[in-house]
Amino acid sequence: MYAPERHQQILDTARANGRVEVAGLARDLAVTPETVRRDLTALERRGVLRRVHGGAIPVERLGNEPGVADRETRAASQKERIAMAALDELPDGGSIIIDAGTTTVRLAQLLPQDRELTVVTHSIPVASAMVTRPNITLHLLGGVVRGRTLAAVGEWTKAQIGEVFADVAFMGTNGLSVERGLTTPDIAEASVKRALMGASRRTVVLADHSKFGREDFARVAPLSDVDTIITDLELDVELAEDVENAGPRMVIV
Repeated sequence: MYAPERHQQILDTARANGRVEVAGLARDLAVTPETVRRDLTALERRGVLRRVHGGAIPVERLGNEPGVADRETRAASQKERIAMAALDELPDGGSIIIDAGTTTVRLAQLLPQDRELTVVTHSIPVASAMVTRPNITLHLLGGVVRGRTLAAVGEWTKAQIGEVFADVAFMGTNGLSVERGLTTPDIAEASVKRALMGASRRTVVLADHSKFGREDFARVAPLSDVDTIITDLELDVELAEDVENAGPRMVIV
């Protein structure tokens, strides 16, 4: 395979999966990791990929926030495993916060029916997954609803968050890196996410492997503010170690 053909295949894979990894590309393309790294460097110079630890991310994904419907089917099996693992982080009773996101929606759907829980959320899809559950006391935060995430944001939302304190906050994120921590494309959403994390004793982030190494426009919080991150087996091992060294406990399922 000639270099231009490899470059196109690498770019197509990155756009389809949200990221590419050196080891996987070397195996799939039957070339050395050094050749893959040179290919990624060439694509980065063209402005179509951005190099991250262990691989690369398509540039058009950075700062581009797909809607809920577009994200629901991405990495569906990984999100299912992550949500299942998150059940182990639930308090025996008490209260939890569930952030907006497709993985957090799956967690809401999987919440046990034999345990009394108080749940706070600013996400309409998350609330919809629990609204008929008799064992759940649901608090839906109000505010300006963003069409991209179907979540309430703004000062009114933050004022309501200031009135509660939960045992665990289950958070989603668009981007996660050692250097920038948790990030998201929208400043208003980032501000609400920070408030949700500050309103809980523990913060558990649910993030599939495609979120790692990505850095979006608005910073939410450093990794030192996160207690646990739950992700999937497709995450690069070295990147997982770098993240864990920054503070959070890593759960890989």
